[in-house]
Amino acid sequence: MNKVMGFKEWALIGFLALVWGASFFFVKIAVERMTPLTVVACRVGTAALLLLVFVIITGRKLPQNPRTWGALLVLGALNNVLPFSLITWGQTHIDSSLAAILNATTPVFSVILAHFLTRDEPLTKNRLAGVLLGWAGVAVLIGIDSLQGVGMKTAGQAAVLCAAFLYSLAAIFGRRFRDLDPVVVATGMLTGSSFLMIPLAFIVEQPLGLHPTAQTFAALFGLAAVSTSLAYIVYFYVLAKAGATNILLVTFLIPVSAIFLGMVVLGETPGWNAFAGMILIFSGLICIDGRLLPWRKKAR
Repeated sequence: MNKVMGFKEWALIGFLALVWGASFFFVKIAVERMTPLTVVACRVGTAALLLLVFVIITGRKLPQNPRTWGALLVLGALNNVLPFSLITWGQTHIDSSLAAILNATTPVFSVILAHFLTRDEPLTKNRLAGVLLGWAGVAVLIGIDSLQGVGMKTAGQAAVLCAAFLYSLAAIFGRRFRDLDPVVVATGMLTGSSFLMIPLAFIVEQPLGLHPTAQTFAALFGLAAVSTSLAYIVYFYVLAKAGATNILLVTFLIPVSAIFLGMVVLGETPGWNAFAGMILIFSGLICIDGRLLPWRKKAR
């Protein structure tokens, strides 16, 4: 049963969509002067530190079981290290707005994976229609030009799609933590991500040789403090108050805020295929969600 949302929950969902949409904007600014893995290392490291402080202030306790920490390390790789790196690298070749639209395919992947990896979420007709519409949207976004050869733009789009796939895989893997405090899970996950990401960035990219500007540092702070730490706290609050189904609404709004910031601040000009692809993907998400379908309302 879907939980009824009040004005506060709607406002927080709007805020969450804004800050997650802004993450693509922050990444685009950061990668102008910094390398992708270093941006991700700064993001997860700072976010983990801030969440650790929040855990201590609120009196929460981190897990003591090494097996739990091992699982959190895996979750960090699936939900942060790999997708963050792929999206950040992808945005060195594509606009932030396009990356946000492609990232909205995460629920499409989730439906497919849940059908094969879980017992309680079969692929219904509505969900299958949503998957097909979602993939049609992806085809429109990537365009006919990609058939002529795999260029860096196509590779960037593929990287963001791979990240969406990993997000959906992480969501299914993360079900094993349902008995833990979600904020503790987020903190442990980002701590594990930092353990993996910071040494990797130093080995591969040697970040000490970079020359970031004040604008770069501001983007990194916004990415870590606002779009990661604060976003996780708000996300888990809304999840508890409004339920998992209503959280899907954020997926519709993230590309909208990302496109707005990309056009107004970064001067990006999305083509017709960006909007057409977004409409198809959103139509797929509506089918997957099911709440706005007229025949479902009659059945209820």
